[in-house]
Amino acid sequence: MAVGKWIGGFLGFINAGPLGALAGFALGALFDAGLDAVNTPDNEPRHTTNQQNSAHRQGYSQSYEGQRNSFLFSLLVLASYEVKADGRVMHSEMELIRNFLRQNFGEAAVQQGDQIMRRLFEQQKQMGEAAYRNIIADSCRQIAMNMDYAQRLQLLHFLLMIAQADGSVVVAETEAIRFIGRQLGMDNDDVNSLLNIGKDNLDAAYQVLGIAPTATDEEVKTAYRKMALKHHPDRVAALGEDIRKAAEKKLQEINEAKEKIYKARGL
Repeated sequence: MAVGKWIGGFLGFINAGPLGALAGFALGALFDAGLDAVNTPDNEPRHTTNQQNSAHRQGYSQSYEGQRNSFLFSLLVLASYEVKADGRVMHSEMELIRNFLRQNFGEAAVQQGDQIMRRLFEQQKQMGEAAYRNIIADSCRQIAMNMDYAQRLQLLHFLLMIAQADGSVVVAETEAIRFIGRQLGMDNDDVNSLLNIGKDNLDAAYQVLGIAPTATDEEVKTAYRKMALKHHPDRVAALGEDIRKAAEKKLQEINEAKEKIYKARGL
């Protein structure tokens, strides 16, 4: 009984360490449930014409799919911790995850993703909060050793999008994102920047750029250029079109923060 190719791509660093252990537990659910998600065209990763041409130029290597699917499974693992941070599993948060799977991997992946998330929630309940927090910390360090900084930034941004799906981000969710960010080796200023993206006030705009309101005009411009370069969508293009689009939206919100500051300063 085969599973979709998006699952078959969990190779490389995921086949060992804490992520490998969680993968073994979670993926067992797909066989236990008897899902017949064979590798039909409907279950193939979906790519736009531009992606296909770009992938062809790069040889469309196994490494491309390995990065993409490793990113996805890492997201599901970390989301299993973030979603439960406030003690509830919200439909809106789960639906955002389902839509991501549906748009990138097809309808069968939605059912499989639900199975994986349920098994991870079950594992969290069996282990207890403290023990699961420790395995998440270990998983984050494994991710940090095998995933570049820009991809980790985007991973954290997706977790924030999931937390925002129900219309608010509570303290427990913010603390979970900060915890994950630290374990991923993220700079604290970058985590603060992400947590303030989309907020409609001038103080938050300064925090998005990682500077204080007392910064000079030249420091504001320099901070914006650094932030725009750090979050450029091309840095995560290999992870797929949906992820690139999310990065484009994030860059647009960084631009909006910059424009808010420029307007307040008359630049």
